[in-house]
Amino acid sequence: MSESSIPVTVKLFAAYQEALGVPELVLEFPPDTPVRAVRDRLIAEHPELERWRDITRFGINFNFVSPDTRLQPGDEVVLIPPVSGG
Repeated sequence: MSESSIPVTVKLFAAYQEALGVPELVLEFPPDTPVRAVRDRLIAEHPELERWRDITRFGINFNFVSPDTRLQPGDEVVLIPPVSGG
């Protein structure tokens, strides 16, 4: 990790977990990056996730947050696509 990046843990559920094949990742971002950049990076790497772009909600450290919330070192990010259940 360089001084110009911060590590965040990304927990993956539903469509995101299916697309990436893992339940969590550790990614690095520049300081002052908004949480929506996590989603955008995953969609860039896995274009099949594009349909979830506008309906994904964000959580940081067990709290729902806005897409503009800035990441902090060590944050645990959750991307929450709509899930169907029964």
